[in-house]
Amino acid sequence: MQPLRRRRCAACSRGPLSLLVVEDGVPRCLDCADLGHLVFLPRGDTALTRRSREESTLSAVVVRFNRRKSRYERQGVLVEEAALARAEVRCLADAEARRRRRARDAKRRAAEDALFTEAFAAEILRLFPGCPQERARAIAAHASARGSGRVGRTAAGRALSERAVGSAVVAGVRHVDTPYDQLLMSGVPRYEARRRTARTVEAVLREWEAGVEIRLTG
Repeated sequence: MQPLRRRRCAACSRGPLSLLVVEDGVPRCLDCADLGHLVFLPRGDTALTRRSREESTLSAVVVRFNRRKSRYERQGVLVEEAALARAEVRCLADAEARRRRRARDAKRRAAEDALFTEAFAAEILRLFPGCPQERARAIAAHASARGSGRVGRTAAGRALSERAVGSAVVAGVRHVDTPYDQLLMSGVPRYEARRRTARTVEAVLREWEAGVEIRLTG
């Protein structure tokens, strides 16, 4: 255990002790308790602790008394130094495997996102053939960014529904082609800012629709 006050070994008088073992009601240092060859591994890394104990012929749990909670709480373990080294090698190998797997997953997700963004942009151009291709790609990329919570990541957006695609275009026009953001920054309420910019948004949409009829909600 980790003592709460200064203690000395009852056998060799060594002290104060940072770790001790209570035998027959008296404190003993790790050497006198035949545990001096072990090293302390603090708690925190569950995998390293588990593997160290698996690799170690002898191990011991280290506790400290919590006065406020009136109970002993685990602080770590004592294990053989060689066992700890072997456990660290195993954990490093796992960490490298996880790193490579994350890299592969990230590459796969990036490819999937690129395909989806391309499909989203194609749907924008189908519904709004007058929309410049660069704008369509920019709107699609913004709306479909992974983890953004924007309309492109919703179920309707993933399904490329006309309403979801149209909402993304409306938002893109509102933020780029009108003073909407400036109005918000000047303290104009959101719904009032939308009302003031509605005509400009509608004019851009009519131009982009080029005869395609779709009912959009701002």
